[in-house]
Amino acid sequence: MEKLDVMDASGEAVSWIVRNQDILLGYAVNLVAAVVIIIGGIAARMISGVLNNLMLGRNIDATVAQFLSVLIRHAIIAFTLIAALGRVGVQTASVIAVLGGGAAGLAVGLALQGSLSNLAAGILLVMFRPFRAGEYADLGGVAGTVQNVHIFSTTMRTLDGKIVVIPNGKIIAGEIVNFSREPERRNEFIISVSYDADIDRVKQVLTDIVMSEERVLKNREITVRLNELGESSMNFVVRVWSRRDDLQSVYWDVLERIKRQFDSEGISFPYPQMDIHLVRSGKQAESVTHNSRSVSSRQ
Repeated sequence: MEKLDVMDASGEAVSWIVRNQDILLGYAVNLVAAVVIIIGGIAARMISGVLNNLMLGRNIDATVAQFLSVLIRHAIIAFTLIAALGRVGVQTASVIAVLGGGAAGLAVGLALQGSLSNLAAGILLVMFRPFRAGEYADLGGVAGTVQNVHIFSTTMRTLDGKIVVIPNGKIIAGEIVNFSREPERRNEFIISVSYDADIDRVKQVLTDIVMSEERVLKNREITVRLNELGESSMNFVVRVWSRRDDLQSVYWDVLERIKRQFDSEGISFPYPQMDIHLVRSGKQAESVTHNSRSVSSRQ
């Protein structure tokens, strides 16, 4: 009796499968397509990583290697999606035709306009390479160290530790200032002194300071000149060159030495002060105040 029940159940199951084979086949195809998409995504990431390592191993620039590996990864994913959709039964050719013309094509084109311009800008950045990964640059008004150049955007890290993602289109449309490309950079100091200071003595003290700084490049032009006669001070300009990595430390150290040396030499810096003049007329006194920058520290 139990044997007959098992045979009846098996027969009903087979009969149900036969009746619903189209539905089951559709589910199977969808399942296979989903698996293909997942495998394609994993394969795209693996292939992208391998190609990136190969290019870096052949001393290809890191910016180019990252950009091409990401581009290849997205291309593999797009190909996998198209193949999976075609396997499911979606007429990809018809979809492309619809997207290529008519109102739908216009809407999609407008929606993708920004992305396509960023993609084109990314290709131009990789081709001309105005900056590379690891360099410090000002891109579209944002200064920081370039981390990665992706196909649509560029990632930067600012000095205060913020991560900034900038669309490539904005970068290519604005000014690009690369602070790391040249190995040598120039510092400029504007030193203001009182009018009673001796010009030759000030120039000599400034020259001695910069010449005694070993990080200042002596084979590059060194400028120490009176640059401006201001309202309340004589302004000297000092220009010196140093290695890029020493630029900031040279600026701080030289500025500190100028202040200490001027103090020991008795060369005074002008500073803001208020002069008060009392004008008496008859029995009344009127106070007139005038703001100015002092020529010296004397009253």
